[in-house]
Amino acid sequence: MTDEQVIRTLIENWVAAVHTGDLDAVLADHAPDLVMFDVPPPYDGVHGLDAYRDTWPGFFEWQKSGASFELESLEVTAGADVAFAFALLHCRAADGDPRQLLRLTIGLRKIDDRWTVTHEHHSFPHDNSAAPEIRAVLDRWSADTTAGNLDALMEPIAENVVSYEIDGNYSGKQAVREVCAAGLASSPDAITFTVPDPTVESADDLAVAWSVDHVTADGTETTSRATRVFRRTGAGWQLIHQHLSYPAS
Repeated sequence: MTDEQVIRTLIENWVAAVHTGDLDAVLADHAPDLVMFDVPPPYDGVHGLDAYRDTWPGFFEWQKSGASFELESLEVTAGADVAFAFALLHCRAADGDPRQLLRLTIGLRKIDDRWTVTHEHHSFPHDNSAAPEIRAVLDRWSADTTAGNLDALMEPIAENVVSYEIDGNYSGKQAVREVCAAGLASSPDAITFTVPDPTVESADDLAVAWSVDHVTADGTETTSRATRVFRRTGAGWQLIHQHLSYPAS
Protein backbone atom coordinates (compact mmCIF):
# COMPACT_ATOMS: atom_id res chain seq x y z
CA MET A 1 0.00 0.00 0.00
CA THR A 2 1.03 3.62 -0.47
CA ASP A 3 1.77 5.76 2.59
CA GLU A 4 -1.55 7.54 2.06
CA GLN A 5 -3.39 4.21 2.10
CA VAL A 6 -1.56 3.06 5.23
CA ILE A 7 -2.46 6.28 7.04
CA ARG A 8 -6.06 6.13 5.87
CA THR A 9 -6.38 2.60 7.26
CA LEU A 10 -4.74 3.71 10.53
CA ILE A 11 -7.29 6.51 10.97
CA GLU A 12 -10.25 4.36 9.94
CA ASN A 13 -9.19 1.76 12.52
CA TRP A 14 -8.84 4.50 15.15
CA VAL A 15 -12.36 5.81 14.40
CA ALA A 16 -13.79 2.29 14.65
CA ALA A 17 -11.97 1.74 17.97
CA VAL A 18 -13.35 5.00 19.39
CA HIS A 19 -16.86 4.01 18.38
CA THR A 20 -16.60 0.56 20.01
CA GLY A 21 -14.81 1.87 23.11
CA ASP A 22 -11.66 -0.22 22.54
CA LEU A 23 -9.15 1.84 24.52
CA ASP A 24 -6.08 -0.24 23.61
CA ALA A 25 -6.85 0.14 19.90
CA VAL A 26 -7.49 3.87 20.34
CA LEU A 27 -4.04 4.31 21.89
CA ALA A 28 -2.27 2.21 19.26
CA ASP A 29 -0.08 4.10 16.78
CA HIS A 30 0.14 7.17 19.05
CA ALA A 31 3.44 8.69 20.15
CA PRO A 32 4.29 8.85 23.88
CA ASP A 33 4.73 12.63 23.60
CA LEU A 34 1.69 13.42 21.45
CA VAL A 35 -0.29 16.64 21.96
CA MET A 36 -4.07 16.78 21.49
CA PHE A 37 -6.21 19.92 21.22
CA ASP A 38 -9.62 18.59 22.22
CA VAL A 39 -13.12 20.09 22.33
CA PRO A 40 -13.12 20.35 26.16
CA PRO A 41 -10.37 22.18 28.12
CA PRO A 42 -7.50 22.43 28.90
CA TYR A 43 -6.85 25.14 26.34
CA ASP A 44 -3.13 24.34 26.08
CA GLY A 45 -3.97 20.80 25.09
CA VAL A 46 -3.52 17.28 26.44
CA HIS A 47 0.17 16.36 26.60
CA GLY A 48 1.45 12.80 26.59
CA LEU A 49 -0.04 9.36 26.09
CA ASP A 50 -1.12 8.93 29.73
CA ALA A 51 -3.11 12.19 29.71
CA TYR A 52 -4.55 11.23 26.32
CA ARG A 53 -5.64 7.88 27.75
CA ASP A 54 -7.47 9.59 30.61
CA THR A 55 -9.70 11.59 28.23
CA TRP A 56 -11.46 8.56 26.77
CA PRO A 57 -13.41 6.69 29.52
CA GLY A 58 -15.92 9.54 29.97
CA PHE A 59 -16.41 9.78 26.21
CA PHE A 60 -17.00 6.03 25.98
CA GLU A 61 -19.68 6.29 28.69
CA TRP A 62 -21.42 9.05 26.69
CA GLN A 63 -21.34 6.86 23.56
CA LYS A 64 -23.27 4.12 25.36
CA SER A 65 -26.37 6.34 25.11
CA GLY A 66 -26.42 5.61 21.38
CA ALA A 67 -24.07 8.35 20.20
CA SER A 68 -22.29 8.12 16.86
CA PHE A 69 -18.63 8.48 15.90
CA GLU A 70 -18.29 7.93 12.15
CA LEU A 71 -16.24 9.34 9.31
CA GLU A 72 -17.94 11.64 6.84
CA SER A 73 -14.81 12.50 4.84
CA LEU A 74 -11.05 12.00 5.09
CA GLU A 75 -8.12 13.47 3.15
CA VAL A 76 -4.51 12.32 3.62
CA THR A 77 -1.24 13.88 2.44
CA ALA A 78 2.06 12.08 3.11
CA GLY A 79 5.70 13.01 2.60
CA ALA A 80 8.75 10.87 3.18
CA ASP A 81 8.50 10.90 6.98
CA VAL A 82 5.85 13.50 7.86
CA ALA A 83 2.14 13.43 7.01
CA PHE A 84 -1.14 15.07 7.92
CA ALA A 85 -4.81 14.25 7.50
CA PHE A 86 -8.02 16.19 7.95
CA ALA A 87 -11.48 14.78 8.37
CA LEU A 88 -15.10 15.50 9.22
CA LEU A 89 -16.92 13.11 11.52
CA HIS A 90 -20.44 12.53 12.81
CA CYS A 91 -20.00 12.85 16.57
CA ARG A 92 -23.38 13.42 18.18
CA ALA A 93 -26.07 12.02 20.43
CA ALA A 94 -28.68 9.72 18.92
CA ASP A 95 -31.10 12.62 18.42
CA GLY A 96 -28.42 15.18 17.52
CA ASP A 97 -28.37 17.32 14.39
CA PRO A 98 -26.68 15.34 11.55
CA ARG A 99 -25.43 18.63 10.07
CA GLN A 100 -23.21 19.23 13.11
CA LEU A 101 -19.81 17.68 12.22
CA LEU A 102 -16.68 17.26 14.28
CA ARG A 103 -13.54 18.65 12.61
CA LEU A 104 -10.35 16.60 12.97
CA THR A 105 -6.75 17.29 11.95
CA ILE A 106 -4.05 14.67 12.58
CA GLY A 107 -0.28 15.06 12.30
CA LEU A 108 1.93 11.99 11.87
CA ARG A 109 5.60 11.10 11.72
CA LYS A 110 7.23 7.94 10.44
CA ILE A 111 9.12 6.49 13.42
CA ASP A 112 11.08 3.25 12.99
CA ASP A 113 9.42 2.89 9.60
CA ARG A 114 5.94 3.09 11.13
CA TRP A 115 3.44 5.95 10.86
CA THR A 116 2.70 7.35 14.31
CA VAL A 117 0.20 10.01 15.42
CA THR A 118 1.97 12.93 17.11
CA HIS A 119 -0.86 15.48 17.12
CA GLU A 120 -4.66 15.56 17.06
CA HIS A 121 -6.92 18.61 16.92
CA HIS A 122 -10.66 18.12 17.46
CA SER A 123 -13.21 20.95 17.31
CA PHE A 124 -16.75 21.99 16.51
CA PRO A 125 -17.39 25.36 14.83
CA HIS A 126 -18.49 28.00 17.31
CA ASP A 127 -20.90 30.57 15.95
CA ASN A 128 -24.38 31.97 16.43
CA SER A 129 -25.85 30.32 13.36
CA ALA A 130 -28.85 29.13 15.36
CA ALA A 131 -30.33 32.64 15.52
CA PRO A 132 -32.06 32.58 12.10
CA GLU A 133 -33.45 29.10 12.79
CA ILE A 134 -34.79 30.05 16.23
CA ARG A 135 -36.36 33.22 14.82
CA ALA A 136 -37.96 31.06 12.13
CA VAL A 137 -39.52 28.87 14.85
CA LEU A 138 -40.94 31.98 16.55
CA ASP A 139 -42.25 33.29 13.22
CA ARG A 140 -43.98 29.95 12.55
CA TRP A 141 -45.57 30.09 15.99
CA SER A 142 -46.91 33.52 15.09
CA ALA A 143 -48.45 32.28 11.83
CA ASP A 144 -49.79 29.09 13.42
CA THR A 145 -51.38 31.05 16.29
CA THR A 146 -53.23 33.29 13.84
CA ALA A 147 -54.35 30.21 11.89
CA GLY A 148 -55.42 28.44 15.09
CA ASN A 149 -53.33 25.42 14.08
CA LEU A 150 -52.72 23.63 17.38
CA ASP A 151 -50.90 20.63 15.85
CA ALA A 152 -48.40 22.90 14.08
CA LEU A 153 -47.85 24.88 17.29
CA MET A 154 -46.84 21.66 19.05
CA GLU A 155 -44.32 20.43 16.48
CA PRO A 156 -41.25 22.28 17.86
CA ILE A 157 -42.05 21.44 21.49
CA ALA A 158 -40.10 18.66 23.24
CA GLU A 159 -41.92 15.84 25.01
CA ASN A 160 -40.21 16.72 28.31
CA VAL A 161 -40.75 20.49 28.07
CA VAL A 162 -41.16 22.48 31.29
CA SER A 163 -43.13 25.71 30.87
CA TYR A 164 -43.54 28.46 33.45
CA GLU A 165 -46.69 30.08 32.11
CA ILE A 166 -48.41 33.23 33.33
CA ASP A 167 -51.02 31.19 35.23
CA GLY A 168 -48.94 28.21 36.42
CA ASN A 169 -46.19 25.69 35.80
CA TYR A 170 -46.62 22.83 33.33
CA SER A 171 -44.50 19.76 32.61
CA GLY A 172 -44.69 17.70 29.44
CA LYS A 173 -45.88 18.33 25.91
CA GLN A 174 -49.46 17.23 26.58
CA ALA A 175 -49.84 19.70 29.44
CA VAL A 176 -48.54 22.55 27.30
CA ARG A 177 -50.83 21.47 24.47
CA GLU A 178 -53.83 21.83 26.79
CA VAL A 179 -52.71 25.33 27.77
CA CYS A 180 -52.37 26.35 24.12
CA ALA A 181 -55.71 24.79 23.21
CA ALA A 182 -57.41 26.77 25.97
CA GLY A 183 -55.72 29.94 24.79
CA LEU A 184 -56.83 29.48 21.19
CA ALA A 185 -60.39 28.78 22.35
CA SER A 186 -60.51 31.87 24.57
CA SER A 187 -61.21 34.28 21.72
CA PRO A 188 -63.89 34.08 19.00
CA ASP A 189 -61.56 35.97 16.68
CA ALA A 190 -58.08 35.11 15.48
CA ILE A 191 -55.33 35.66 18.03
CA THR A 192 -52.14 37.39 16.95
CA PHE A 193 -48.83 36.49 18.57
CA THR A 194 -45.63 38.32 17.61
CA VAL A 195 -42.08 38.33 18.96
CA PRO A 196 -40.40 41.55 17.77
CA ASP A 197 -36.59 41.53 17.77
CA PRO A 198 -35.84 38.47 19.91
CA THR A 199 -32.28 38.09 21.17
CA VAL A 200 -30.79 34.64 20.52
CA GLU A 201 -27.57 33.17 21.90
CA SER A 202 -26.44 29.64 21.05
CA ALA A 203 -23.60 27.20 21.51
CA ASP A 204 -23.44 23.69 20.11
CA ASP A 205 -26.93 22.13 20.46
CA LEU A 206 -28.42 24.66 22.91
CA ALA A 207 -29.95 28.08 22.26
CA VAL A 208 -31.58 30.67 24.50
CA ALA A 209 -33.97 33.36 23.22
CA TRP A 210 -35.46 36.21 25.21
CA SER A 211 -38.01 38.77 24.11
CA VAL A 212 -41.09 40.80 24.91
CA ASP A 213 -44.04 38.99 23.34
CA HIS A 214 -47.11 40.78 21.98
CA VAL A 215 -50.49 39.01 22.02
CA THR A 216 -53.76 40.47 20.74
CA ALA A 217 -57.07 38.76 21.57
CA ASP A 218 -60.59 40.22 21.56
CA GLY A 219 -59.11 43.53 20.41
CA THR A 220 -56.86 43.85 23.47
CA GLU A 221 -53.07 43.73 23.22
CA THR A 222 -50.93 42.47 26.10
CA THR A 223 -47.19 42.11 26.41
CA SER A 224 -45.23 39.60 28.46
CA ARG A 225 -41.59 38.84 29.10
CA ALA A 226 -40.35 35.54 27.69
CA THR A 227 -37.21 33.42 28.02
CA ARG A 228 -37.05 30.23 25.97
CA VAL A 229 -34.47 27.45 25.82
CA PHE A 230 -34.16 25.25 22.72
CA ARG A 231 -32.22 22.07 22.03
CA ARG A 232 -31.20 21.02 18.53
CA THR A 233 -32.27 17.46 17.65
CA GLY A 234 -32.55 15.37 14.52
CA ALA A 235 -36.06 16.81 14.14
CA GLY A 236 -34.79 20.39 14.38
CA TRP A 237 -34.85 22.89 17.23
CA GLN A 238 -37.19 21.90 20.06
CA LEU A 239 -38.41 23.99 22.99
CA ILE A 240 -37.32 22.38 26.27
CA HIS A 241 -38.14 25.26 28.64
CA GLN A 242 -39.90 28.59 28.63
CA HIS A 243 -40.53 31.21 31.28
CA LEU A 244 -43.28 33.82 30.77
CA SER A 245 -44.11 36.62 33.20
CA TYR A 246 -45.55 40.09 33.74
CA PRO A 247 -43.64 42.54 35.91
CA ALA A 248 -45.12 42.88 39.40
CA SER A 249 -47.29 45.97 39.73
